[in-house]
Amino acid sequence: MEFEDTLLSLNRVAAKNIISSEFTGDNAFEVINEIISPTLERIGELWAHGEIALSQEYMASRICEELVETILPADAPSRKNMPVIGITTLRDEHMLGKRILSSFLKANGFNLFDYGDMGPESIVQKVKDDGIEVLMVSTLMLNLAHEVKKLRSSFDNEKIDTKIIVGGAPFLFDRNLWKEVGADSMAVDATESVEKIHEVLGDAR
Repeated sequence: MEFEDTLLSLNRVAAKNIISSEFTGDNAFEVINEIISPTLERIGELWAHGEIALSQEYMASRICEELVETILPADAPSRKNMPVIGITTLRDEHMLGKRILSSFLKANGFNLFDYGDMGPESIVQKVKDDGIEVLMVSTLMLNLAHEVKKLRSSFDNEKIDTKIIVGGAPFLFDRNLWKEVGADSMAVDATESVEKIHEVLGDAR
């Protein structure tokens, strides 16, 4: 609870001190899995129940992202075993949901490629070049949610086995839409995204 309180009060220094006291030099994933990730999950639940502001959830994720970068740098050998994740909005300029998800995934130690706002035809080569295992697609508009169909078709034509997980308002309103557009799964929020990534990869971690 102490770590949670420091995050909700946006106290970077106190949050860093708590993590530093738990970090021994070779237990980064233990700290992430036992302290950072569970705390972010609780904060996500608080927001879902209207008990905190969206800005608090976002900033908590950003602070945790910074902490993870400190104890688990991008070039850390232990990151090699983590799935390679891509994220895009498919021409949807509403970025807040993607920013929250991006920070949350980084705070959980994932290797993340943020493609910003790209169309299906542009994302295919990026996915191939970067060896993306799971592509997270966030959309706010219904017509852009249907762009996932083009993305899936391109993946199939290029024999790309990258999994697609979608999220955003259209998929929340229609809980079967993710199947209709050819995605592999749907995540209701950032917290659920971690579970869905492991699920589509058949990974029990």
